[in-house]
Amino acid sequence: MTKWVYSFGNGAAEGRADMRNLLGGKGAGLAEMANLGLPVPPGFTITTEVCTHFYERDKTYPDGLDAEIAAALAAVEKTLGLKFGDPGNPLLVSVRSGARASMPGMMDTVLNLGLNDDTVQGLARKSGDERFAYDSYRRFLQMYGQVVLGIEHHHFEQLIEEHKLDAGVVLDTELTAEDWRTLVSAFKDVIRSETRRPFPQDAHDQLKGAIDAVFGSWMNPRAVTYRRLHQIPSDWGTAVNVQAMVFGNMGDDCATGVAFTRDPATGVNELYGEYLVNAQGEDVVAGIRTPQRLTLASKEASRSPLPAMEEVMPDVFAELCKVRRTLEDHYRDMQDIEFTVERGQLWMLQTRTGKRTAQAALKIAVSLVEEGVIDKNEAIRRIEPASLDQLLHPMLDPSAKTTVLAHGLPASPGAASGKVVFSADEAEWLAGRGEAVILVRVETSPEDIHGMHAARGVLTTRGGMTSHAAVVARGMGRPCVAGAGDLKVDYETRTISVRNNKIEAGDVITINGSTGEVILGEVPTIQPELSGDFATLMGWADALRKLGVRANAETPADARAARNFGAEGIGLSRTEHMFFEADRIDSMREMIMADEETGRRAALAKLLPMQRADFAELFRIMRGLPVTIRLLDPPLHEFLPKTDAEFAEMARVSGKDVGEIRSRTHALHEANPMLGHRGCRLGITYPEIYEMQAVAIFEAAIAVAKETGKPPEPEIMVPLIATRREFDILREMVDRVAKAAMDKAGVKIPYHVGTMIELPRAALLAGEIAESAEFFSFGTNDLTQTVFGLSRDDAASFIGAYQRLGVLKQDPFVTIDTEGVGELIRIASERGRATRPDLKVGICGEHGGDPASIRFCREVRLDYVSCSPYRVPIARLAAAQAELEDAGTGTA
Repeated sequence: MTKWVYSFGNGAAEGRADMRNLLGGKGAGLAEMANLGLPVPPGFTITTEVCTHFYERDKTYPDGLDAEIAAALAAVEKTLGLKFGDPGNPLLVSVRSGARASMPGMMDTVLNLGLNDDTVQGLARKSGDERFAYDSYRRFLQMYGQVVLGIEHHHFEQLIEEHKLDAGVVLDTELTAEDWRTLVSAFKDVIRSETRRPFPQDAHDQLKGAIDAVFGSWMNPRAVTYRRLHQIPSDWGTAVNVQAMVFGNMGDDCATGVAFTRDPATGVNELYGEYLVNAQGEDVVAGIRTPQRLTLASKEASRSPLPAMEEVMPDVFAELCKVRRTLEDHYRDMQDIEFTVERGQLWMLQTRTGKRTAQAALKIAVSLVEEGVIDKNEAIRRIEPASLDQLLHPMLDPSAKTTVLAHGLPASPGAASGKVVFSADEAEWLAGRGEAVILVRVETSPEDIHGMHAARGVLTTRGGMTSHAAVVARGMGRPCVAGAGDLKVDYETRTISVRNNKIEAGDVITINGSTGEVILGEVPTIQPELSGDFATLMGWADALRKLGVRANAETPADARAARNFGAEGIGLSRTEHMFFEADRIDSMREMIMADEETGRRAALAKLLPMQRADFAELFRIMRGLPVTIRLLDPPLHEFLPKTDAEFAEMARVSGKDVGEIRSRTHALHEANPMLGHRGCRLGITYPEIYEMQAVAIFEAAIAVAKETGKPPEPEIMVPLIATRREFDILREMVDRVAKAAMDKAGVKIPYHVGTMIELPRAALLAGEIAESAEFFSFGTNDLTQTVFGLSRDDAASFIGAYQRLGVLKQDPFVTIDTEGVGELIRIASERGRATRPDLKVGICGEHGGDPASIRFCREVRLDYVSCSPYRVPIARLAAAQAELEDAGTGTA
């Protein structure tokens, strides 16, 4: 027979910490504290299985639940010597949610349940404080009215504000017992008016209503949104915890507080927290009174004039310190605990693994290993890879007040403030004069690369997490907010409009690329610091992982950042980014405008020394590590002018008529350029382009080999092939150029020629292609587009709806779609290696920095992942965690 209710308290519990899935996080924590003999107010937990039953069976409860609740409630009454609903000796309870995953503030809570017109008088007599009793009653009416009866909060708040005006007071704490009695009557009138029913006086009816409301809150809009954002399954359900109330607001020997067993900001091993004398927990949160420090050391460090708990409640403080040690020793991790002191008696209300900054997480994990509490593998498991972003980018000062204008997608982490500019040229010009700027575009293109590099951050109104702006910004380490659709950008008037605000060029805004917020004005930032704990943990991760980690980099700055973050080579160098520099774009356009091969070769001859210098610098920085260079990929029209001024400048430089240039631009225009004349198709129809790049690669490699005595290891990658013949034609050209260059110099350069697998046909024919190709690199951005038939820049407008409706579990441009795209990766890897057992296989799309995608790459035995430089540490840690998950070893 299924058990639906688990009791706890009085030094024992029916549940345990490992029953989190059944009891929820809060219920499991309360049960475990009771089993440890800690002082926990007695109560009971209604399991998550009841929630599942509730939603699967038309919001009805299982047979036998009422009887189990009654028995558990009777046990609480017996333990405390109180009676639920008894006017003379009333038991009051709280009713709280508790899912297995923490969802702070997303679901509903009811406190002081059991109060009515009779029991409030009993509470007043027992406490000796009529004001406290009626204040508790009005809080209950307010909370019950809002949570259970659905009455909007403002109905109650308005009455309180009006009453304070009439009474001539400012703060709630200045209201008397008579004031609260008057407001209790008014609150009951509101409830009758809004629901057409009187407030329920029967305590058992109140309890049933509160349990219904908490289970109902599992599906409220904010909880549904939170679960979607944090990928929490809706079928997990929530538990309901019913627990005897203890009061921290019955006098000066009472208090309430929150503590962390270690500092959650720094990870230092010292008790951290706050408390308030004569207060309830909600008073700490409300900010009506200034919280006090727990320890003398903390009080002195913060220069607080308020007494610490260590001073005013030394016995309680000593007991709290013992509880701290007991809980951390037991859970072997930093705990976040809530407590109440009622008339000198400490009561523990919650324990859970404490939220912490990335810096603190590293400090705590490394310290616990050094203390012998956990081993290195457990330390690696405990760090959330994505949290390392906090350590690599500036963060907004959490104490700063902000005015949020709009929200977009958190496309590239970090925060930045600057003057609004609307063009890449203006960004570069102002940045060159020392101005901090934010580049604002509807969407970016490769031609904006110089402005993106110059800007402190990038903001777009269109595009998703893998849009051009997002990908490039992440590679540069620039904060980026993408797809902020509420903003209306007008290039003509040079303004941004959002609701009642108009931001003009030159106005200062702040973007938070970690949250997607767009904020008015300048907000102070905090620069991150990489501690010794970071290097220690990364060393442990590197010793464990088998999956290699490279970086996507094409500039010296990117390459140096990649090496500093531990990259083991370059997995993707996008050569097209090199052609947008101001000193090269004219020559590139001259090449495109040429009518015949002779003219194209003349223009390419101007680009050759520039490309050679680019590659030579990458080889120097990588010091013998592999450098994978992708030959030119985008369609040629992306390099052509777009504005009248650009057309005029090109006409001046080229000596051609503007009309002729416009005609050529029109001829190159494609209806669907993503599937058009790009990638290897360019190299086959204009072989001189790829030939120039190959010459530059080998001449650079030879020069660096002579310079350093150690030959580089170039890997030349052909993009967007669909057939083996395409690859063979271009491989023959690369080999021919390589031989000529090496014969001329008398130097041997080890090199490899491979291909990007970006098209389903190439994946399916991988076995045939591997007869010629020495390595595969899955371009998962384009492979996802071609598998789904989706444009990554346009999909952002409906991907969110698809996730909400369950069509897609996650955005396939953020996390690899293992069923479709992943299956093609699996097939291509297996077929390619069946032909060429030593085939090197990796991925170089943005998925290379996504922990879930990295787990999949380990599963299908890829050799490496490649990601933007600032995600290299994330990938290193995620690869180590994937190794632990795959092996099922490494117990703590």
